Amino acid sequence: MSEAKAVFESMLGRFDADEADDMEAVFQFDLDDADSYHLSIAEGECKMGEGEHDDPTVTLSMDLDTLKAVMSGELDGMAAFMQGKIRADGDIMLATKLTQIFPN
Repeated sequence: MSEAKAVFESMLGRFDADEADDMEAVFQFDLDDADSYHLSIAEGECKMGEGEHDDPTVTLSMDLDTLKAVMSGELDGMAAFMQGKIRADGDIMLATKLTQIFPN
């Protein structure tokens, strides 16, 4: 299993359906140095897909180390965005909920 896939698998395991509430969204992750993945949230469930989604709600672009640091709590996602380590397109406010939906 690739290192990127392992990160997304661990995110699936930490998915908090209560935090996601009635959310219907697709988080697209375009990694600079790894394959792209997307996480689809609907009806209280989260599913992972490889590659690009046809219609993501928000697209987040970063390198794998940044993703790992944000998801482990070592790096604040908003700080990473302000530093230019994360680029977001689409529903940027949704991106701010990422660490609530997938707590570490």
